[in-house]
Amino acid sequence: MRILLKPLHLLYVLYAFALFFILMIPVFLWSLVVSLFGKIRGGNLVYFACIVWADIWFFLIFIRHKNIYLQKPVEHQSYIYVANHISYFDSAVLPKTFRHFIRPLGKVEMARIPVFGTIYKNAVVTVDRSSIANRTKSVQTLKTILRKEISVLVFPEGTFNTTGKPLKEFYDGAFRIAIETGTPVKPVLLLNTFDRMHYDSIFSLNPGISKAIFLPEVPVESLTLKDVASLKATVFNQMEAALIKYKASWINE
Repeated sequence: MRILLKPLHLLYVLYAFALFFILMIPVFLWSLVVSLFGKIRGGNLVYFACIVWADIWFFLIFIRHKNIYLQKPVEHQSYIYVANHISYFDSAVLPKTFRHFIRPLGKVEMARIPVFGTIYKNAVVTVDRSSIANRTKSVQTLKTILRKEISVLVFPEGTFNTTGKPLKEFYDGAFRIAIETGTPVKPVLLLNTFDRMHYDSIFSLNPGISKAIFLPEVPVESLTLKDVASLKATVFNQMEAALIKYKASWINE
């Protein structure tokens, strides 16, 4: 039976990828135009286009997404969102998960990729750690974005979690930024991206359910950079416990 289904699955994947790139063309062209409006307004318009793109693509490839709020984000409040990272599909699901303006934190080098880089540099905020001066400038840029009621998203695991545990060890970056900018941390679980696309292969994409769970925020008032480790541990434990509770499918311990 599996042998008979393999050709159908391959056709589905090719169909989904073809739609992905076809629908991305107008987003790319839109990005070229709205980049003239500046980093803030132009970036918001790019992200809005990504939301429209995701709504159409998910519908056409038969993936149903649902957000579950254990605590809803406060309106007009900026957050440092932190999410688990388990699949290539994590990036695609962001516009379905975050329906308000956000900026994922990304690497400067990615902006140099042809075509994709044009969208990337307008939809993502980068932190340049090459020197103290560049890092200071990056933090000031982050503060400007956060003051505009735009949240920042970080994957604190850095790369895919292939350990079989709920989470892999977190880097300090997201929590340092939260303290430096005085912005609360809000954890989000991407619960089904692993099921929709296994990290071993992009050709594992399949239709089905996708869920994101918004956990209670973690305040950072009165914290200093000496508290980065304890803040990181608090968020890690909260996310780990929730992933176990909701029986994340990649946990095999």
